[in-house]
Amino acid sequence: GMAGAAARGPLPLPCLLLLLLPPASAEPELRFRPPAEAPVRLFTEPELARYDGHQEGQPIYLAVKGVVFAVTSGKEFYGKGAPYNALVGKDSTRGVAKMSLDPADLTHDTTGLTEEELKSLDDIFNNVYKAKYPIVGYTSRRILNEDGSPNLDFKPEDQPHFSIKDEF
Repeated sequence: GMAGAAARGPLPLPCLLLLLLPPASAEPELRFRPPAEAPVRLFTEPELARYDGHQEGQPIYLAVKGVVFAVTSGKEFYGKGAPYNALVGKDSTRGVAKMSLDPADLTHDTTGLTEEELKSLDDIFNNVYKAKYPIVGYTSRRILNEDGSPNLDFKPEDQPHFSIKDEF
């Protein structure tokens, strides 16, 4: 009858698709293959605060202009008890711009900074942080809009002149 003929003919489409799929065991591998571009890590304030140099053996992170840098290699400046330890574990953009360690300045907020302070901020951002320390991610404020939706204008920073050899 008809049923017998169909069974002997070409495989129905659903079976073909199953044959094309990788075996189940291969799935996790596929799902977690890292993208060609390293994924952008987003830091909330509490997450960033964990990397304040007080945990032995933990990396030390500092954010400037919403960009999170690993300043671990500068332990003598940024580690526990070091002169600039106040800057780490948070976005200290204003403090960097004003060359200030005043707790009131250890914030992302740049409102009311002078032209000169803003220029100084950019110089330090480019010639110190981007030149010396690897970027590990961005603050959520830099990647997200106020309402938590993704900021479509977000562009990761490039580090064309970055070379790890300066670290040693």
